[in-house]
Amino acid sequence: MASDEPVFADVSIGQTVYDDAGEEIGTVRGVDDDGFYVSSTSGTDTLTLTDARDVFGTAYVMWRCWECGEMGEIGDQLPANCPNCDAPREELYYWAED
Repeated sequence: MASDEPVFADVSIGQTVYDDAGEEIGTVRGVDDDGFYVSSTSGTDTLTLTDARDVFGTAYVMWRCWECGEMGEIGDQLPANCPNCDAPREELYYWAED
């Protein structure tokens, strides 16, 4: 395989992932066509929603539902379930929308 070809990993939500040095990165919290999203492990630097908004520039940090695609603004926390399809909170993930 050429070095410029993409490498695809077989990951699933809830799986722990590690970097090349064997250090834990975190737990997979979402997967889509662009890759996977990881919740950071304790003891790592995390961004507050305000910091994330600064990083994303004019983008808005929102939640999105894996089941139906519904999106909403994040208040103090994610909703208990999707207000559109009633999917549980585990089906919601953070999303940057511009």
